[in-house]
Amino acid sequence: MKLLKLEPSSRIEGRWLIWLEDGSLLRVGEGDVVSFSLYAGMELSEEQLEGLKQAQEKAKLKNKALTLLAARPMSQRELERKLSAKSPRTREPQEGEEQRQQRRELAQEVAQRMAQVGLVDDREYASTVVRHYSRKGYGPAKIRDELYRRGVPREFWEEAMEERDQGDDKLRALVEKKLRGAAPTREELKKVSAYLARRGFGWEEISRVLSQVEQEAE
Repeated sequence: MKLLKLEPSSRIEGRWLIWLEDGSLLRVGEGDVVSFSLYAGMELSEEQLEGLKQAQEKAKLKNKALTLLAARPMSQRELERKLSAKSPRTREPQEGEEQRQQRRELAQEVAQRMAQVGLVDDREYASTVVRHYSRKGYGPAKIRDELYRRGVPREFWEEAMEERDQGDDKLRALVEKKLRGAAPTREELKKVSAYLARRGFGWEEISRVLSQVEQEAE
């Protein structure tokens, strides 16, 4: 495959445009131009062409990763999943298992690179998740579910959980909000207990706070 034309992009600094004789256009980084020793009129082997296509895909994933991380922090595993997911709006033909595996490997490589340069930090992200859901009034079970769902490695869970507000004040506030001034009857307390369990609190802390509320009412 002959490389017909090679020039820098006028829109994005560091990006180069490659026109091929079959009419296709590739967009790669400046480093790729150097590493492949590209020049106009060059005959590209199948291996070189495939390498350039992968370089283009990697560049796309890097840009996508930066966009995702600018919107909110996330774990390395979560970023990897989002990068490897094929957009439902894509018009590309159905891909095979080999193509899916290549995309997963590229996504993993890009996510690892984001971690290496400090844009992804699983330990810090674990603490962020714990603080966020603790402030929103969720219990330890729900918070651990979120850590799992967001792909945070388990090795960071317990350290992060130490930052959770473990006092009864927040739990007590949730009880009072749920009761809305109603008398803490057995039936009402049963409903509140189920509500707190759904929010991830354990039976021991639920029972302790509800017992205090019931005793004070009496």
